[in-house]
Amino acid sequence: MDIGVKRQLEEKVYAGERLSRADGEALYASDDLAWLGRLAHHVRTQKNGERVMFNVNRHLNLTNVCSASCAYCSFQRKPGEKDAYTMRVEQAVQKALEMQDEQLTELHIVNGLHPTLPWRYYPRVLKELKAALPNVKLKAFTATEVQWFEKISGLSADEILDELIEAGLESLTGGGAEIFDWEVRQHIVDHACHWEDWSRIHRLAHSKGLRTPSTMLYGHIEEPRHRVDHVMRLRELQDETGGFTVFIPLRYQHDFHDSADGKVRNRIQAQTTMASPAESLKTFAVSRLMLDNFDHIKCFWVMHGLSVAQLSLNFGVDDLDGSVVEYKITHDADSYGTPNTMHRDDLLHLIWDAGFTPVERDTRYNVVRQYDPAPKLADRRSEPQQVWA
Repeated sequence: MDIGVKRQLEEKVYAGERLSRADGEALYASDDLAWLGRLAHHVRTQKNGERVMFNVNRHLNLTNVCSASCAYCSFQRKPGEKDAYTMRVEQAVQKALEMQDEQLTELHIVNGLHPTLPWRYYPRVLKELKAALPNVKLKAFTATEVQWFEKISGLSADEILDELIEAGLESLTGGGAEIFDWEVRQHIVDHACHWEDWSRIHRLAHSKGLRTPSTMLYGHIEEPRHRVDHVMRLRELQDETGGFTVFIPLRYQHDFHDSADGKVRNRIQAQTTMASPAESLKTFAVSRLMLDNFDHIKCFWVMHGLSVAQLSLNFGVDDLDGSVVEYKITHDADSYGTPNTMHRDDLLHLIWDAGFTPVERDTRYNVVRQYDPAPKLADRRSEPQQVWA
């Protein structure tokens, strides 16, 4: 990078000025990862100090049966396939109740676009889950699913969200975003929900008092300019509604193995190499620098590995998601080595080991409990430490 451009970008960041599209592309073009990390860590510290947030959550994927066949997805199954499944409402409640002794605070529910399940199944699931776990927040359904509910029910998104909120919905999830730019999107998704509908549904959710996360799937066939375009769209929508809680870069996964039937469903992996740890850290850093109106940047540790998750805390990240439990969407794709579950104590020690102060949060990023700061480095070195994969 030209030293003059580098100095201008640094001055803008330290002055708190909003970065432009061209600035974002210039940041991605830089090979000075330490410099990017320093800038992003400055912004992250200005917003969040030394705190790292997490929650105790459980992911529930009610069904993997999906009418779409997105090119990157290893989770979806067609009706009748060997390991296709759909949970009964009672099964979903039973799985959720398995975590109640760990003081669960959130259920995160994402599913395939099931071709025959009736619309009424979905609010019924939420009602039963809320009745079984009244103090647990329900973060459920992508904008893509809400648009699917419009198709199968004949209702508008406005009516659908009202019913889901009445049933106990606290937040949509941020999925279905992938990459918004049509130049890339047309090659990777196989459903009808694109930027226009994704933004419409999140805008509507925000108008009803819901606060929602947002995501970006990176490291496949997109280029850095597409990532910049993606966060610029989210930044403009956040200017308008103020309803996003967090931005979550999601690392695209190759289909290294596929559990039951040996099929490789990922149709774009022959054209791609997965993002390296350095590329992931750069993506976190640039996202933090561009999204000046977002309070939080999250590293979803399941997709990045625990060591990169710890490193990301010095590259703009201040949230590590939660305990997760049985995240099928990624673990159906890879053998990357991340565990299914991180318990509260695991997350506390992961954060302390990285030198930060853990803060347990709820779905809306209200503080549940702030823990002690990390022990001093000399104290940590005085006894053997766990090595994170």
